[in-house]
Amino acid sequence: MRSVFALAATTLVATALASGAFAAEFTKGTVKKVDAKAKKVTLIHEELKDLEMPAMTMVFRVKDDAMLQKLKEGASIEFVAERVEGKLTVTEIK
Repeated sequence: MRSVFALAATTLVATALASGAFAAEFTKGTVKKVDAKAKKVTLIHEELKDLEMPAMTMVFRVKDDAMLQKLKEGASIEFVAERVEGKLTVTEIK
């Protein structure tokens, strides 16, 4: 009986992960530079907890070129950064 509950719990967690039920954590930042040609943005950001990185200024790729149009130097944003193909990438902006 115990193994049935363990299997059910494992299945529930796997389903939740696959469906994106766990929301990504947004981080506050300020746009320092937008490099549309290179498809990169430089951000001054708070701690990136999901990536275990302290607050700093760094360059990120962007997941979608359309994101660059939303970014203006000096703007305060909230964003999600992930490792995509080994590169730090902004995947969401609000």
